[in-house]
Amino acid sequence: MTQSHPRITKAVIPAAGLGTRFLPATKATPKEMLPVVDKPAIQYVVEEAVTAGLSDVLMITGRNKRPLEDHFDRNYELEEALVKKGDLDRLDKVQESNDLATMHYVRQGDPRGLGHAVLCAEPHVGDQPFAVLLGDDLIDPRDPLLARMMEVQEQQGGSVIALMEVDPSQIHLYGCAAVEPAGGGDVVKVTDLVEKPDAADAPSNYAIIGRYVLDPAVFEILRQTKPGRGGEIQITDALQMLAKDESAGGPVHGVVFKGRRYDTGDRGDYLRAIVRLACEREDLGPEFRTWLRSYVTEEM
Repeated sequence: MTQSHPRITKAVIPAAGLGTRFLPATKATPKEMLPVVDKPAIQYVVEEAVTAGLSDVLMITGRNKRPLEDHFDRNYELEEALVKKGDLDRLDKVQESNDLATMHYVRQGDPRGLGHAVLCAEPHVGDQPFAVLLGDDLIDPRDPLLARMMEVQEQQGGSVIALMEVDPSQIHLYGCAAVEPAGGGDVVKVTDLVEKPDAADAPSNYAIIGRYVLDPAVFEILRQTKPGRGGEIQITDALQMLAKDESAGGPVHGVVFKGRRYDTGDRGDYLRAIVRLACEREDLGPEFRTWLRSYVTEEM
């Protein structure tokens, strides 16, 4: 009989990064607020957490991130103006972000890496497993990756990370997992983790993408983790310890994701994500696809 582990109820979204790859656009605007079609990228991430059943969301922020809080709060003046104009469609869209989840915020302060950002969530999360969603990875809502990861964690305990096979020449851009079979299907057992290895040293082509379901034991490991690559506290280093020593709070499993993922952390991929999502919209897609075909034909 499969053991049942505590149900996950809280999501953590680190959002303290400076967004330097998108300068000058992110000089005064948080990168998480950059629009993907007509919603900021961060709203897609919160919607994903809510769809998976997590309505308690903690956002780890930093300086100049106030627009994130404002976006998920009421804007009475704007709402009143829309009511007076009778623009109820836009009113619904504006109010949608107000009621998505119970939002909490804490500042990271000194930006010491993803591992440190996760550690900042400990007072809110407590001793329960929790999900971490990175804002640079948008997962298509038709591919319920997070819900699947939560299911695996509730069955297996420990922590669960999202993995995706990438071309070996690209593995140096990601954390990489060494894995072994775990009963077939989309689940593997993680035996080791390496942060951004050279292609020749990578244990596999399984890249870690921005979704984690973590056992609270990770907090104690993070407190003991010294700065690693880039002088930052890496979540990969903490998970490596959990994978190698199950008595510390392991095991670590991976869910191999083969669905639709949109990377908004790179300028080229950001543009491709907008085009793909716009093409699939019922209200925008038909006209936009017609224009896109015409434009591509003219440029060839």
